[in-house]
Amino acid sequence: MLSFTCTQHNTPKSSHSSISTKIPSPFHLLPTKTLNQATPSSPMAFSSIFRPFTSTCICILSFNFLLLASSARLPHPIHNHGDIPRHKEPIRQSNHSECALFMGSWVHDESYPIYKASACPIIDPEFNCQMYGRPDSDYLKYRWRPANCELPRFDGLEFLTKMKGKKVMFVGDSLGRNQWESLICMTWSAVPQVATKMIRGDPLSTFKFLVKRFTDFNYSDYEVDVSFYRAPYLVDIVAVDGRRVLKLEEITKNARAWMTADVLLFNTGHWWSHKGALQGWDLIESGGSVYEDMNRLVALETGLKTWARWVDSNMDTTTTRIFFQSISPTHYNPSEWSPGATSIGKSCYGETSPMSGSAYPGVYPDQMKVIDTVIREMQYPTYVLDITTLSAMRKDAHPSIYTGDLSPGQRANPDHAADCSHWCLPGLPDTWNQLFYTALLF
Repeated sequence: MLSFTCTQHNTPKSSHSSISTKIPSPFHLLPTKTLNQATPSSPMAFSSIFRPFTSTCICILSFNFLLLASSARLPHPIHNHGDIPRHKEPIRQSNHSECALFMGSWVHDESYPIYKASACPIIDPEFNCQMYGRPDSDYLKYRWRPANCELPRFDGLEFLTKMKGKKVMFVGDSLGRNQWESLICMTWSAVPQVATKMIRGDPLSTFKFLVKRFTDFNYSDYEVDVSFYRAPYLVDIVAVDGRRVLKLEEITKNARAWMTADVLLFNTGHWWSHKGALQGWDLIESGGSVYEDMNRLVALETGLKTWARWVDSNMDTTTTRIFFQSISPTHYNPSEWSPGATSIGKSCYGETSPMSGSAYPGVYPDQMKVIDTVIREMQYPTYVLDITTLSAMRKDAHPSIYTGDLSPGQRANPDHAADCSHWCLPGLPDTWNQLFYTALLF
């Protein structure tokens, strides 16, 4: 039987919980009476880590214990409410026991990848590394193996069958879009004859798996929606007098689109540190005041608490599953994975294999302490999909210069143009979805 650990807000603190989570005070709090443009600066790239929090199951071979174990479930119990609309019926899941899903190692596996980029036309150019000339392919041949169990191989047909009539929604930044496209490709490859429909929009795009065509007098009616809602900060941004205002205590503009989803997977992080041309806002509103800038950890904490209050107040634990994905690491500094490196490179360009071992190579950033603290204080059982450490090992899996977003001139200068934030497809986000699939359905 597959086994794994469910990480929730009410689990015991990990060994990293002793690290201070005190949030610094705001800085550069400037009233809007004398507004000046922020001084541009280079974007801050950061990586981060959650340690999984595990529980210990003591196996006692007795009849009473077996009866108890047979009723074990993931955070949401199963209820058969006949009056619940079809798309809001509880998601059924099977028993589970202990497995440290997010601790382990990468192993070479010739059976991977499970789909080809050429067979999945929804992949955006910025993620389609093979199409844009990446010369190596070994990065496609790695499988994540947890330390004390084996993951079930992703089965697109099973996913559609168990999620029949459901709506799955990714909410967040372009890393969420990276994962959204991966899940569509993984599922589509299993049912190539299924009728589908793509509805692209901004901020919401939806890929619909509809009806499987008649085969041997049988057909399947899936009606599964897999959506992406772009909200890099989760909280709202509104235009005021031609300027973008990030409202740290407001979320209803974005959140109204999330109410119909059965499964929500949120992510945020990278955009909170962007400055200069990459900054996504002009002003920040918090506590009734408007500022040109403030401590980014304070802003993140305030925004996440707004999101957490909305989840606690609006989501129903019997019908909606909530996941939060830890921050995806970047690989712009070779010294993080090769101490004492003499390379003059400043990016992931030329990296073709994962790091060995299971320890995170960088420094645990404060952003993850904020996220950990906020989720621990939530009442709603939120599952943390902790992909940070396993992703930090994959310095080889970024698009680098092999992306449709770069010109020939930019490709010739990897230190300034290589993308070491997003991930190739097929590639690492397929593993994120394999973990998501496991936590959701097993």
